[in-house]
Amino acid sequence: MKYLLLLLLLTGLVACDKTSPVHHRAASALLVETSEVVRSPLTDTRLVSGSLQARAVVRIFNQEEGRILELPFYPGDRVKKGELLVRIDDSLIRAQLNKAIANLKQAKLDARRIISLSQKKMASEDELARLQTAQTLAQTEVNLLKTRLSHTRIKAPLDAVVSQRFNEPGDVVAKYSQILTLIDRSQLKIVVTLSELLLVNIREGDRLEVRIDALGDQRFPARVSRLYPTIDEQTRQGRMEVLLEQVPDKALPGQLARIIIRSSTTPRLNVPFAAIRHDSRGEYVFRLRPDNHIERVRVQSGIQLGDRIEILAGLETGEQIISKGFIGLKEGARVKPLPASGDNAATASTSGPS
Repeated sequence: MKYLLLLLLLTGLVACDKTSPVHHRAASALLVETSEVVRSPLTDTRLVSGSLQARAVVRIFNQEEGRILELPFYPGDRVKKGELLVRIDDSLIRAQLNKAIANLKQAKLDARRIISLSQKKMASEDELARLQTAQTLAQTEVNLLKTRLSHTRIKAPLDAVVSQRFNEPGDVVAKYSQILTLIDRSQLKIVVTLSELLLVNIREGDRLEVRIDALGDQRFPARVSRLYPTIDEQTRQGRMEVLLEQVPDKALPGQLARIIIRSSTTPRLNVPFAAIRHDSRGEYVFRLRPDNHIERVRVQSGIQLGDRIEILAGLETGEQIISKGFIGLKEGARVKPLPASGDNAATASTSGPS
């Protein structure tokens, strides 16, 4: 009897369990961060590396061959404008000049004598013209040799510093040999290559900052002094010249320098770069619908600058897209959106019933 009662009790409990209501857990929403599709300039700060260069570099060549008699300056020496840099043996040219001067004197005497005879009708006009031509040629020869003689003494064309020396006194140099290199360290420049997308928004005279690695973290003011007129067809890069406004102490040509460029483009439709997803068909984003469900939208992107990327097709201004929280995100999923919060980014997680 006792076992019969226990069996009836267990049967009743099972029946009650079958008829009791089932409690389903409410569907959870994914916590995501959203961003608005906006039309605005793309901005970015770039650090572009280059080398300091002297703005003025003068290579000293000789125009007369011969033996070097004087070459007093060495690399690092400062020279003043007009100071003698090189003296080449001029003895042969001086001898030729003396001969030419003697020929000129004789030509002048002959010309005066014929002029006197011509006035007395004792010399022909042709003879007079011939002697006058000879006098002109003799004068030209003298002028030429004086010019060549001046080329045996090479003077500094500007205040500068000697950076290279290629010969020594006693060396015999042929014409057009480089003997010295001078640089003007009072003006230093940096020439760098930049994308055409950045160059189009830079103007001559724009203010920049330069950091020279060898001199620490200090930033020095500079300005854009030149924009080169062509863009490389292969790399789509152009060249820009930046001039230090004031040359700091211990700044030397060849040192590594970094230009800080803050740039922006014309207004473009753009979204956070992190919002762009990829699959085998291309690029897409998750767009937020008014009912807090999401849909996958195919897009075509353009240029990227900083943490933003241009959208060429697929979205409109003002639409909300998912920018963070992609773990477990699928087409049609319900989400709990949070606005973009910079560094306080929302992480993908599952919340309780909403």
